[in-house]
Amino acid sequence: MIIKSPEEEQGIKEAAKLVSKTLAHLAQLIKPGITGDQLDKAAFEFITDHGAIPAFKGYKGFPASICLSLDHEVVHGIPTRNKVIKENMLVSVDVGVILNGFVGDCAYTFIVGENVDPLKLAVAQTTYEALQRGISNAVSGNRIGDIGFAIEDFVEREKGFYVVRDLVGHGVGKSLHEDPQVPNYGRRGHGKTLKEGLVIAIEPMVNAGTRAVRVLPDRWTIISADKSPSAHYEHMVIVRKGKPEVITSFEEIEKNFPVPFSKSN
Repeated sequence: MIIKSPEEEQGIKEAAKLVSKTLAHLAQLIKPGITGDQLDKAAFEFITDHGAIPAFKGYKGFPASICLSLDHEVVHGIPTRNKVIKENMLVSVDVGVILNGFVGDCAYTFIVGENVDPLKLAVAQTTYEALQRGISNAVSGNRIGDIGFAIEDFVEREKGFYVVRDLVGHGVGKSLHEDPQVPNYGRRGHGKTLKEGLVIAIEPMVNAGTRAVRVLPDRWTIISADKSPSAHYEHMVIVRKGKPEVITSFEEIEKNFPVPFSKSN
C-alpha cells in the first residue's frame, strides 16, 4: 500500500484532471454511427496534444488508447472500425493517461439514444450509484472490505443485479495498477486498513443477469456470460479522514452527455 506524498498527490491530480477532460472530449463525439477507431484516434490525439501518453496503449499488449465496451461487453473492448455505436446502446469507455510520470484512470458508461431498454438503464443507474456508495467508504480507518460491501450490498441485495467478481479496482499512482486491489464485494471490517494519502481507483462493474463473465477470442474483450447488459463507472479517490477526495470528475462529461436518470446517492 503506497501512501503518496503531497508532491505525488499533486502530480496524480493533474493526470486525473486530464483523463477526465479526455472523457469529456469523447462525450462530444459519441453518437450513432461513430466507430471505435474514430473514438480511439480522437482520444490519442487529445491525450498527446496535452503532453501525455495513453496509459493503455501497449499495456500488456493492448492495441489501443481506450477500452470501448458495448452493451453486454463488460470491459477491455477493443475500439475497432467494425465496432459501431448504435441507438439505444450502453457505451462504456475506459481511459488511462500518463502525465509527467503519473497515471490518470477513469471510466464512464454513456447511454446512447432516447428509447433505451429499461433494463440497460437500470443497470447503468445502479452501477453509477454503487460507485458513490463505494466512494463514501474510502475514508481512513475503514477497511477495503467496507468499500466492497457497500457496492455489493446495494447492487445485489437492494437492486437484484450482479457485481462482477473477476475484475477489481486498484491502487494507482506512478503505475496503472498498484496495491491494494479494491474488489467490488467484501465483508465489513475485513481487508487492509485504509490510510490517508492512499490513492485508489474504485470501479464497479455490474451485470444484469449473472456475475459470470467470459473472454472473447480477441483475448481482451470480457463479456457477461449470458450476454445480459453490463455497465462500468470508475473514479480515482484519495483516502482522507472523514470524507474521501474524488479527483476525477464526471461534471464536464455530463454537460455534453446528460444522464437520463436521477443521480441520487
